[in-house]
Amino acid sequence: MADILSYQCSNLSPCWYHVGLMDVREHNKKAWDRMAGEGCEWTIPVTPEVIARARKGEWTLSLIMKPVPGEWLGDIKGVRVLCLAASGGQQAPILAAAGAVVTVLDNSPAQLARDREVAERDNLAIETVEGDMADLSRFASASFGLVVNAISTHCVPDVRNVWRECFRVLKPGGVFIMGFTNPHLYMFDDELGPDYHTLKAVHKLPYSDVTDSSEERKRLLEEKLIPVEFSHTMEEMVGGQMEAGFLLTGFVESSDTRPEREPVADYMPLFFMTRAVKPA
Repeated sequence: MADILSYQCSNLSPCWYHVGLMDVREHNKKAWDRMAGEGCEWTIPVTPEVIARARKGEWTLSLIMKPVPGEWLGDIKGVRVLCLAASGGQQAPILAAAGAVVTVLDNSPAQLARDREVAERDNLAIETVEGDMADLSRFASASFGLVVNAISTHCVPDVRNVWRECFRVLKPGGVFIMGFTNPHLYMFDDELGPDYHTLKAVHKLPYSDVTDSSEERKRLLEEKLIPVEFSHTMEEMVGGQMEAGFLLTGFVESSDTRPEREPVADYMPLFFMTRAVKPA
């Protein structure tokens, strides 16, 4: 895989990476656009009934396979919220219906279109912005009270850039809530397909599609059918937020209870979620 994948990343500037002659951001954009077109579970918008309940104050937010604890969010009416790499017509419309002032930034035009569809359908105000989650330079410092990030950081090679940018755009006292895949999942072979792992541990962590892809994943990547992924370490995912200046105030884990769940789910949680605060 090293002969067809390479990436470059600076700790001080936006990350640009390449798959052959195409950068990873462009590759992942096309992969997510395709998945949105095929109705991947992360691309199916919420229903009008969900929006109607949110307008009444009856709502929950999901970033992993478990709702965000209500006390993590508090009263969001009038709060300026950034849904970071979290388009697809799911989180942003709920927050907007609950009274937040919502901006959603994502790399996938097709995913952003889902948010616009729900906004038009249910008369919601949602600003949609196409961009790189590791580069929030278009947003002023201290401009959001809340940043929420559904599972997506596995699509960037350096999450520390993401944490620094989130810290910068949050107001003092602002909250950052994010979900991510258990990085240990990447140890296991994916010979049954990109979304169904066996219990055979074959990859040394941290995993990277740059160097560790199976033959099947190489094929799928070359055909731009799946995003390029990086597992990261728990030190990068949790410690990196603290290095950026955040105070961690919440941590939850969740498994996968779906019938088609991966067999690994019988032995360990597949997802984590953190809540962090920018000190006032």
